[in-house]
Amino acid sequence: MHSQPIDFHPPAEEAAPILLPVTTTLFADRAARFNALADQHSLADWLLFLGDLSQAQHEVLKGLPTIALPDAAALEQSRTHGMPPLNAASLVRPAAWRFALQQIVQRLEADAPEGAQATLKKIFAASEAELEQLADMLLKGEPDMAHAAELPFVAAALQVVFTQMASQLDARHLQKLDAHGVCPCCGSLPVASVVRLGATINNLRYLHCSLCNTEWNVPRATCTTCDTDKEVSLHEIEGSKGAVRAETCDACKSYLKIVYQEKDPNVDPVADDLATLPLDMLVDEAGYERSGPNLLLIGAHSG
Repeated sequence: MHSQPIDFHPPAEEAAPILLPVTTTLFADRAARFNALADQHSLADWLLFLGDLSQAQHEVLKGLPTIALPDAAALEQSRTHGMPPLNAASLVRPAAWRFALQQIVQRLEADAPEGAQATLKKIFAASEAELEQLADMLLKGEPDMAHAAELPFVAAALQVVFTQMASQLDARHLQKLDAHGVCPCCGSLPVASVVRLGATINNLRYLHCSLCNTEWNVPRATCTTCDTDKEVSLHEIEGSKGAVRAETCDACKSYLKIVYQEKDPNVDPVADDLATLPLDMLVDEAGYERSGPNLLLIGAHSG
């Protein structure tokens, strides 16, 4: 008697719960997106400058020496206690971030708008202690509005360093935190969420970290702040073609934007967020408070 071969189909690859940043393309793609969004936009000059800033981040990251991660014991301890391994609020910051800031300033200075040039000169002249103080207020979510002009550049340098560090982690050893609204890598708040295209992640939603650019999967149609699925609504403004919406929650009165790759494969959670500020105004006026910051625009809306 001949036995029939068993027709075995291996299980489809599971969707990754956590996506680490791809350092070779992330900031360059963001720069290209800012430049594309600037076309015929009322804030064209500002968006083009942010494109230059993102391009500077890309170049600085490319030339940055590899930054050492916390040792294996520290990584294991954070895992055991359900803490982010690169906890931005408590990690001893690598000095490389100040080097990255200096490099960003030098790349931007020549072509920056007049107002930004004064800010860049101020940053260049600041002491190490002053810069660390700015980084502290930014990472602890307590920005002093007197420094609102400098903080986006400080944020850009910190993004470069934390993105490089996050990219070195092993995603298989990471876990989503109990507070699913914070980044499993660095503990920061998300800037927006992305509904992605892709073989194993098609139509899945990922929150995108405002600091290290890591993404983590969260269910659709649930509030990313309070986890309810009862009172969540989507809002958009004319002309966005549905690629960017604000997801509001009537239970906790918060909102965060959501971008859809299906509507536009080039959407970027940071760039598209800043190109749709009228959407923030719309939901702000309706009484909702934004739940996560865009670090390139400190103080313009609540975080």
